[in-house]
Amino acid sequence: MANTRFIFQVLHVIAWIFFVGLCIEAGGIIVNFVFSIYNPEFVSKLYQKLDLSELYNRSKWIFFSMYSFIIVIALLKVLLFYTVIMLLLKLDLSKPFSSFVSSQISQISYYTLSIGIMCLIAAQTTKNLDHHGYDVERLYQFWNDGKAFILMSAVVYVISTIFKKGVELQKENDLTV
Repeated sequence: MANTRFIFQVLHVIAWIFFVGLCIEAGGIIVNFVFSIYNPEFVSKLYQKLDLSELYNRSKWIFFSMYSFIIVIALLKVLLFYTVIMLLLKLDLSKPFSSFVSSQISQISYYTLSIGIMCLIAAQTTKNLDHHGYDVERLYQFWNDGKAFILMSAVVYVISTIFKKGVELQKENDLTV
């Protein structure tokens, strides 16, 4: 049991590291977005040097929609890891089948599915823009893992379903004792 607790503590630290990194990434993307509108010359010195000024000059609608995809995906990843951290904080290993744990695992599956769907839509949109002559090569890095998120959401959903059944069985067991 001590070994399991240690592993969960390490996972908690790793989740916090990912969470902080994703918060920094989302913040950097939002700062990039604001600077690209108000001071586009400064963008080359910012996070990932994400200069989409050509998109802005050709079509403001496309510029805002691409940045919306980037920002929404980044924020969904932050929410995903926040949910993981909350799950690890309140998980009681002596009685893991609780309604809180079940709902958190369900939320994790929904967040991962949302990220995957958003990535696939954004990738297809980027592909269409590429066919129309827009310079969108820099954007592919933000949604190249959509299929992995969808697969992960399916696995987490199965685990969520198992936990829901475990909660039902544990409640039934508590009533019979």
